[in-house]
Amino acid sequence: MTLPEARKTQVQHIQSSPKFSLKDGQVQPSPFPGYSIITPPWVDETENGVFYEQLQALQQQVLQQLEPGLLVPVPSASFHMTLADLIWDSAFHHAVEEDAEFEPKLRDRLRVLFEQFQTSIDGSHPVYWQVLGLIVMPRAVGVCLLPKDEASYQRVVALRRLIYQDHDLIALGIEQQYHLTAHVTLGYFGSLPDALDREALSDRLSKINHEWLDATDPQPLWVHRAELRKFDDMTRYYREPDWAAVSL
Repeated sequence: MTLPEARKTQVQHIQSSPKFSLKDGQVQPSPFPGYSIITPPWVDETENGVFYEQLQALQQQVLQQLEPGLLVPVPSASFHMTLADLIWDSAFHHAVEEDAEFEPKLRDRLRVLFEQFQTSIDGSHPVYWQVLGLIVMPRAVGVCLLPKDEASYQRVVALRRLIYQDHDLIALGIEQQYHLTAHVTLGYFGSLPDALDREALSDRLSKINHEWLDATDPQPLWVHRAELRKFDDMTRYYREPDWAAVSL
C-alpha cells in the first residue's frame, strides 16, 4: 500500500468523504457518531509526543503541496491508531433506538473483557508499531503502520479477537467489518475537481513521502494503552474515566 504503484492505483478510486461537508462556505465535520477502541489521541497522550510531532509536520507538507480544499485535515490533537472499530453512523443510531441501554451495556461488557485481557497478557514486552509511509485510502490519506515485531502484532490481534468473538458483544450488534490496516489518518478527501489529474496527485504524494522519509527518522508508536472512546464526528474522541481501558 505504500509503494508508488499502489498509490497510482488507489488515486483512481478516491472519493469525497461524507464525513465533512461545506456549510456557509466553510468545511464542517458531518455528524458521524459511534464507538471505537483506539490508542489515546495525541491530546491525551504522554508517551508519543515525538511520533505525533513528526506526523503533524508530514500533514502540513501534504496540505501545502496539494490544491486547497482537496484534503480536509483532521485536528492533529485527535491523531490516533484505531485498534478495533466497533459501531458507527446508521448502525449506532439503530442500536440506541432499539435499546435505550445499548451504550451502558457496551461499556460494561468491554470493561469486563478488558479486565480479563489485562490479567492474561505479559506486559513485559512493549508493543511498538512503526511508520511505513503514506497510504491513499478511498476517502482519506494517512500513514501506514507496521508491527515492529511478531509479539507487537500478536498483542493487537489477540485484543481484536477478544472483542469480535465475544458473544455478548455480537448480540449487541458489534461485528468485525474490516481487516486491520493499521494507520493514522491525516485527512479526508474534500472537494475533488472533475478535471483532477490523478496521476499527478499520485506522483506528488510519492514525492512528499520520499522526501519526508529521507529527512526524518520516523519514531515508532508505542501502543501502550487501548481505550474505549466515543465520537460524534471525525474530529474528537472522548471518554469518561471509568470507561474500559487496558495497558498493553
